[in-house]
Order: sequence, then structure tokens, then C-alpha cells
Amino acid sequence: MKLTPNELFRPGAPFFLIAGPCVLEDDGLNLEVAGALVRLADELALPVVYKASFDKANRAGGDSARGPGLEDGLRRLERVQRESGLPVLTDVHEPWQAAPAADVCDALQIPAFLSRQTDLIRAAAATGRPLNLKKGQWMAPEEMAGAVAKARAAGAQACAVTERGTFFGYGDLVVDMRSFERLRHATAAPAVFDGTHSVQRPGRAGSASGGDPRFTRPLVCAAVAAGADALFLEVHPEPTRAPSDGANMLPLQQLRPLLLDVLAIREALRAGEAVSAGRATPAPARA
Repeated sequence: MKLTPNELFRPGAPFFLIAGPCVLEDDGLNLEVAGALVRLADELALPVVYKASFDKANRAGGDSARGPGLEDGLRRLERVQRESGLPVLTDVHEPWQAAPAADVCDALQIPAFLSRQTDLIRAAAATGRPLNLKKGQWMAPEEMAGAVAKARAAGAQACAVTERGTFFGYGDLVVDMRSFERLRHATAAPAVFDGTHSVQRPGRAGSASGGDPRFTRPLVCAAVAAGADALFLEVHPEPTRAPSDGANMLPLQQLRPLLLDVLAIREALRAGEAVSAGRATPAPARA
């Protein structure tokens, strides 16, 4: 199922997936991930948007790997877009990056740490591209209404909002499963769950963030059961060799079984809703 972010980042859109490596690497790695996502999109009839960053500007340490930069990064994203047919998304950190990124990308993303940066949101929205706004780790769901309002007033026709958890003490994130309904109600935008950054342990690994990827699957399944409209998952064939966020990225080979679980949960929810609404008859209990 091929739908654009302009179609997906709207209320009532089909369930979708944003996925890709944390940061752009060489063309071989980028296209390997894209090829796997295309196959899953076709097999599961699931709309997929490819995500990767050209720059990780908010790294924990000054000597941490950041990525190929804007010019080379956009060239790599354009090749992914051209050869895979997937729509591509990248994040922007400064207002001047928005226009050149929008010339290539189908959607732009506002990072969680920058979710209240008015000039950045307005510059990204003014490109006319759909926006994915990530909720700051210190913000209540309702506070994202202001960020979405800024984007819409500046020209964004479609917006999604992504939950990644809230800081709990130091170096830990907790996901409130009420957040998806609250985000959707406050912003009138699809509520996306970031299942990989939600298991991040910020600052726990010295110059890089740590993570607890063993919790990715249970959190993703719980979020879908709680009503998340879409998923955001950073994936990599070998996370331990990734230059960024290797501690919390999902191994690429684990993506298909996780998505099968997710789609089964959604089907069970639909069946339950149909029974509650009187549109279906529950199966008789087995002896």
C-alpha cells in the first residue's frame, strides 16, 4: 500500500510505519534497509515512510558521529527515494535547512529537543511539506497542541505527532499509555509511537546514550493496544556497528515478527469493537 505522508499525517489515515536507520550511512546500508522495508510494505499492505538523519546535531558528546551532513545526506536520501519508491523523511535542526531538505524529502521532522522552537517549526511548515513533530521528553501531551498550531498557521497541511516517553528522574524515560488518546484529542493529528527512542537511556553511556532494547516489543505492543495510530522504529542490520543510537535500535531481522504481532493486535481490537457495536457475533466458547 503506497500512500504519501501528505495522506498519512491526517486524522483517520490508515495505520503506518516510519522506519529506517538512525543516521544515513553508505548507500549500500541505506538501500539494504530500504529494500527490506519495501518487501514488508508489500507483504503486509502497510504504508511505510523511510526515515534517516543527515545530521545528529544533539549528540551527547562533542566527538560523537553526526552523519554525512546536509548536501551529501540529501543525495543519499534522494537515491533511496528513487531506487526504493518509498517516501522519505528527515529531521531538520535549523530553519535554513528546511527549504533544501524539502526539495528532496516528502516530509520533514522536528526533533523532540526542538519541539518548541518556533522559528524552526515555521520554516519547516512554510515549505508545504507534511511534518512529524516529536513530543519533547518534558512535555505533557496537551502541550503539543501549541507546536501543531504553529505548524498549521505557517502552512503545514498535514501533521503527525510522535510520543517517545517522558523523563523520569535522570537517564530514564517512561511511556504513559494514556498519551496517544490525549495527543490525538489535543492536536487533531495522528499519534505515533516511537518504539526505539522510548527505550533510550539518555547520557548513560558516557559520550553516547544507552538503551534497553529488550523493552521495545512490549512497549510497542502496549502502545498499539492503547490506540497509537502509527509506529516510528529505527532499524539496522547490525545495531552494534551503527554510528548512532545502536544501543536502542531494533535489529532489522526483528522488524517483521514485531509487525506481525502489531497487526494481530490491531485485528483483535477491530474484532472487539465490532462485537461491542453489535456488528458481529462472538464465536461460541469451546467445550
